[in-house]
Amino acid sequence: MTTAVCVDVGSTYTKAAKIDLDGAELIRRAEVPTTSSSDVLDGLDAAVAAVGGGDRLLVCSSAGGGLRLAVIGYEQLVTAEAGHRVGLSAGAQVVHVAAGPMTGPDLTRLRAARPDVLLLAGGTDGGDAETLLHNARRLAAARIRIPVVLAGNQEVRDDALTVLTGRGVPVTATANVLPRIGVLDPLPARAAIRDVFLRHVIGGKRLSRGRRFAQLVRAATPDAVLAGVELLADLTGYGILVVDVGGATTDVYSALVPDAESETGPRRDVAGTLWRARTVEGDLGVAVGADGTREAAKAERLPVPGDDRELAATAAVIALRRHARGRPGLRDVRLVLGSGGVLRHGGGDAVLRAVLADVGGGWAPPERARALVDQQYIVAAAGLLAADHPDVATRLLGNSIR
Repeated sequence: MTTAVCVDVGSTYTKAAKIDLDGAELIRRAEVPTTSSSDVLDGLDAAVAAVGGGDRLLVCSSAGGGLRLAVIGYEQLVTAEAGHRVGLSAGAQVVHVAAGPMTGPDLTRLRAARPDVLLLAGGTDGGDAETLLHNARRLAAARIRIPVVLAGNQEVRDDALTVLTGRGVPVTATANVLPRIGVLDPLPARAAIRDVFLRHVIGGKRLSRGRRFAQLVRAATPDAVLAGVELLADLTGYGILVVDVGGATTDVYSALVPDAESETGPRRDVAGTLWRARTVEGDLGVAVGADGTREAAKAERLPVPGDDRELAATAAVIALRRHARGRPGLRDVRLVLGSGGVLRHGGGDAVLRAVLADVGGGWAPPERARALVDQQYIVAAAGLLAADHPDVATRLLGNSIR
C-alpha cells in the first residue's frame, strides 16, 4: 500500500490526513496546535507522526496570515475588478485594489497595505496600453521590491516587463486576466500567483528557521481547497458551495455550472464571470474575529451572536451574502458543504440550516441543496493530491462525500 500524508498548516491548528493512494481512502487523521510561536515544523512533524507517517508528504499553509495580494488595473469596474476576482480565486487575501494611472499617493497606499504579491493588470489585448506602461514605470521608479505578476495587455507586456526587470523588480509575466471584455481567463495568473507565493513569500513569513518548510509547501491552503472544490464539482456535475468558518476568517468557495446567457447574453459582466471562485472575509470568525462578526451582524440587521455556534452561523450567513452579491447561479447549487472546527464539533447542522434559511440577505439561497459537513477535511487533502494524483483525489472525494 502506498500512502500520502496531506497536511494543512493553519494559523491555529495543523491538520494531517493519511491517504491510501491505492484505495483512495482516508486511513487516519490528526490535529495538533500550530507551533507558529516557535517553528511550524514542530507542529507539522507532530501531526505527521500522529498519523504514522507516509510515503509522500504534501503540505499547504495559511499560517502567518496566508497570501496578501494587491491588484492594480486600468478601470475599477473592468480590469481591476477582473484582477480582484482572479486574486481571490488564487487563495489570496486581496488587501488593496487600485485602478488607473498610479500617482505618488497611490504608491503610499500600496506600501501601507503590505502586500506579499502585486497583480499588475490593465487593458484588454489590443486595448489601452498606456496605463499598464505608466504603472510599470511608476513601480520601477519607486524601486518596489514586491514580487509582481504581470497579467495585462499582451501587446505591451514585453515592454512593461523590460521596464520592471530593468530596475530589479521581481516579475512573473503571464496571460492577460481579461483578454477581451467579458472574457475572464483566471488560470494562468492563478498559477503564476501560486508560483510566486511558493518561491518568494512562504520563506519570508519567518515561520520556520530553516528552508525545509518552504520547500515542503505546495500551495496556500485556500488554493488547495479551491482545487478540491473544483474536482468535486467536476465529479458531481452540479454547483457546489463551501463555507469554512475559522477563528479569524470565514472563507466561501463556489464552483458553479456556467450559464450561457451570463457569458454572452445581455446580462454579461464586463469584468467576466468567475464560475469557480473564493472569497475571504477577514472580519468574520469565532475567536479572533468574534468582535468583527458581532459588528457585521449589527450592520446586516441580524441578531448579535453569543456563543461559538451562534458566531459560526452568523459568520457563515454574512460571508455567503457577501460572496453571493453580483454572482449568478447560486440558487441552482445542489451541495452546500460546511467546514471548520465549530461545524465539525457538533455545530454544523445549525450553521448550514441558517445559511439555507437566509431569505432576507439579498440573495436567493439554494432551493434543492443537500447540506453536509466535511468532517475529515477531505476537500483540502483532495486539492493537495489533485496535481500529481488526480484520479486518486477524485475517487477520494467520491468515497468520502456522498
